[in-house]
Amino acid sequence: MRPLQFVTSRLTSQLCFGQKPPASSQSKICLIMARPSSNMADFRKCFASAKHIVIISGAGISAESGIPTFRGAGGYWRKWKAQELATPEAFARNPSRVWEFYHYRRDVILTKEPNPGHRAIAECEARLSKQGRRVVVITQNIDELHRRAGTKNLLEIHGTIFKTRCTSCGSVVKNYKNPICPALSGKGAPEPEAEDTKIPVEELPRCEVAGCGGLVRPHVVWFGENLDPAVLEEASGELRRCDLCLVVGTSSVVYPAAMFAPEVAARGVPVAEFNTETTPATNKFRFYFQGPCGTTLPEALAPHETETV
Repeated sequence: MRPLQFVTSRLTSQLCFGQKPPASSQSKICLIMARPSSNMADFRKCFASAKHIVIISGAGISAESGIPTFRGAGGYWRKWKAQELATPEAFARNPSRVWEFYHYRRDVILTKEPNPGHRAIAECEARLSKQGRRVVVITQNIDELHRRAGTKNLLEIHGTIFKTRCTSCGSVVKNYKNPICPALSGKGAPEPEAEDTKIPVEELPRCEVAGCGGLVRPHVVWFGENLDPAVLEEASGELRRCDLCLVVGTSSVVYPAAMFAPEVAARGVPVAEFNTETTPATNKFRFYFQGPCGTTLPEALAPHETETV
């Protein structure tokens, strides 16, 4: 795999989802700044002049739509953390349990709607495109809420929960069926006392390609797996060219995505973080706006007085 061009040469696209980079490499991209500003007027000046805006989004923006993040206190499905289920090893050991977990998540997501934060981003993209300006969303979320809000320039670096991949033939297909197979109907209860259903593997979701019938898995990037190098290459180009970056609802602890915005800031590009709490990266950025994304983003991305279209 080719090295990422927007990170230190030691860091490559073979960095696995969830793993931190070596300490020596981390120190090379560290940028210590004064306490970030929360002056919206100053941010709006940067916004008004930006021609290429990249928005990096994480679980926080989806949490405002009611989607569980499985992080922090209470971040469990039954008695497991997501990191214990979202791995190739967990699927190999117990595909029934992992599919129950993902069936629960699919079921919840299908009942939720994009919130004002998602819509503000999509509306901003549509409006600025008419002015010859570019807005791109790089999301770690797998729920497709950005897409449903109307975002067009979207890079889903961790995949989508509404695609499956066959473990035998590799076929990737969209799948919005709920339940995804009859055996999962009514299953996936998240309570700690809920017992595994222990669905026979032959009754779990299967490939529909003629002559295959292999077991399928969610087409998402699990902990310990490589991100798609083509998607990373595209993200690299967007980050390299941007002149304004927003970090929206992300904890800045999941790698390699956690390195994206600090690298942009290291080039001197304004970076604004929108979150309900500070993160390990907050002090590397020029701006920080605390509060729900659904409250802060509509104001931040509203039409500027200098816009003519």
